[in-house]
Amino acid sequence: MEKNLIRVALVGQPNVGKSSLINAIAKAKLHVGNFAGVTVEKSEVHTRYCDPDGCAEYEIEIVDLPGVYSLSDYSMEERVTKEFLLTEEYDLIVNVIDATHLQRNLLLTAELLELGRKMVVALNMIDEAREEGIVIDSAQLSQILGVPVVETSARTKEGIEELKAKIVEVYKKPQTESKIIYSDFIEEEIDRLVEFFKAKHYRSEIPYRHLAIRLLREDTSIYKKMHDDPIWIELLPLLRDALDHIYLHAGKKDLAEIFADEHFAFAKGAKMEVISPEHMRAKNWTQKIDNLLINKYLGIPIFLFLMWGLFQLTFTLGQVPMDWIDAGFGWLADQARTLLGDGELASVVADGIIGGVGAVVLFLPNIIILFLGIALLETTGYMSRVAFLLDGFFHKFGLHGKSFIPLVTGFGCTVPAYMAARTLKSRSDRLITLFILGFFSCSARIPVYVLFAGAFFGAEHAGNILFLIYIVGALLGLIAAKILRTYFFKGEDDPFVMEMPKYRLPSLKLIYHVVSGQAMDYLKKAGTFILAASVLIWFASTYPKQPELEAQYRQKIEQVQQEEKRQMLENELQTKKLERSYLGQIGKLTEPFFAPLGFDWRLSVALEAGLAAKEVIVSTMGVLYSLGDEVNGESSSLQKRLKENIDLPTAIAFIVFVMIYIPCLASMAVFLREAGSWRYLGYLFLMTTGAAWLLSFAAYNLTKLLI
Repeated sequence: MEKNLIRVALVGQPNVGKSSLINAIAKAKLHVGNFAGVTVEKSEVHTRYCDPDGCAEYEIEIVDLPGVYSLSDYSMEERVTKEFLLTEEYDLIVNVIDATHLQRNLLLTAELLELGRKMVVALNMIDEAREEGIVIDSAQLSQILGVPVVETSARTKEGIEELKAKIVEVYKKPQTESKIIYSDFIEEEIDRLVEFFKAKHYRSEIPYRHLAIRLLREDTSIYKKMHDDPIWIELLPLLRDALDHIYLHAGKKDLAEIFADEHFAFAKGAKMEVISPEHMRAKNWTQKIDNLLINKYLGIPIFLFLMWGLFQLTFTLGQVPMDWIDAGFGWLADQARTLLGDGELASVVADGIIGGVGAVVLFLPNIIILFLGIALLETTGYMSRVAFLLDGFFHKFGLHGKSFIPLVTGFGCTVPAYMAARTLKSRSDRLITLFILGFFSCSARIPVYVLFAGAFFGAEHAGNILFLIYIVGALLGLIAAKILRTYFFKGEDDPFVMEMPKYRLPSLKLIYHVVSGQAMDYLKKAGTFILAASVLIWFASTYPKQPELEAQYRQKIEQVQQEEKRQMLENELQTKKLERSYLGQIGKLTEPFFAPLGFDWRLSVALEAGLAAKEVIVSTMGVLYSLGDEVNGESSSLQKRLKENIDLPTAIAFIVFVMIYIPCLASMAVFLREAGSWRYLGYLFLMTTGAAWLLSFAAYNLTKLLI
């Protein structure tokens, strides 16, 4: 019969019952000695297990490492345990956990998972936990950690044989990566380092992810090993930037403390997922706040109230600087016309560049307020609680709470939201989240919403309308997720664990970093891509020239004495010229597709331009509806022009279409990279366009019936 030796490192915190467990396994075959060069005691046991499946006999050698609370270098025991785990030869780790103090013990488990070694968790003292009324879902805990979890009791011998069987089972399986996930800012730097190693085809004995983690933790052994490697010259600047980014978000520079906070967040999140809430008692102010904010009755209303307040502030506070910006760009357009005269150059500068870009920059205050609100909720630790709170609700739609992070990121920008979906380990969960992200309106759509809400519902109701748009879009996304899970991505989703960070006051430096970065990205788009698009749209709306049409109308205008009729003829001329322009021809060509929704050719063109970027919708309308008018602080605003040309059912249908159809070209490129197939991109385009058309059609006709 074949005989194999399996060397196991037994690791756990002090007083978790390791000695009792090892005695139960050893059956008196226990050998006690010291580690070389130190007085720390070492215990080894040998036991045998006959695998019934492979007809092979295994000898299991278990090395009982000193009990430690963490893998630091503060004590002799910690140094010995850490040195053994990093340098000695062994096949797998058995991590012994005290079931009566789960969260505290999971702190060490998180560090062990970072090593990237095969592992089995022994959930020891399970009998004592039951006596205390603590019910632990060990199967769920196993799914969360990504390693087997065996309930054991040294006193009653429960789970001893099952533990041996799991040791052999894990030994025979190939290496798998752990599931521990960090905060987004750390995950971002891990991904950046992993991509660097992939690009360089770097040869590593450990997986790239674990190598990146150890580098970010400033692991001395890894630094010494890589210091003389040629890749170190290129790697060092990346590490410096990564650490600076982590320090900024963490608000401190002590990496041991930063990762200790991460382990605490992971341990608390795992505990809250596998132990029923009635067995958790509030022991400090953090837990008391949690009992309120993640209360199953009050938690969601509190979250909805906070989001409603944020959208109210977004419109109310943003209105004053919006008026200043509007007046400023109107003044600039007037100055351009005065300086450049009435020629083509004046038209392209005033109507194309200033009008188009100004229509986008106008909404910068709204963007800043929204980003500020989301950043405050994230940096205080509240968003993680919301994700946990919504876990059960999300499961009803085929998602889990972990999807909340990319979805709420989508309120800012869909591009980083698509990238944030990488934290979902299950491919089906990741694809469903990618497909529904477009329903969660990004900041680029805010200008469209604010424009239409202000025009058709007034400033006093605009905040409520904005909140309603976001909630309806999110609900539609969840319904789409349920349909996708039921018919296209069947199968069980991965269990959810959301890190529960400690509550902390937001850092002004961090808030500034997040908000200013997002605002600058928005302005860069306005100053580059939106600028180019505005000029292109101006050109398409101005050419080809219509000299005969202009001469005909000029003759009519000269014959009219009344100023009102002269202005009416001027407007009619501008409309005719637009209809015959390249832009008008495109709009007329596609108008039959949009006609059932109440859209004219102008709205059709605006939606098509919005495929490039949603901000272009407003700049396109700024060009189309302001062309030929004097734009200044006292003239008709774009909102007034819209209300003159569009009725309420059409406006609502337009909002619904913008809310649902595909975000932008940049997001499509990132979606393709994350989904990994052109086929999925095609499905996304068809799904979002089809849903947008059908729901806009329903909204248009329903509104017509109600008013």
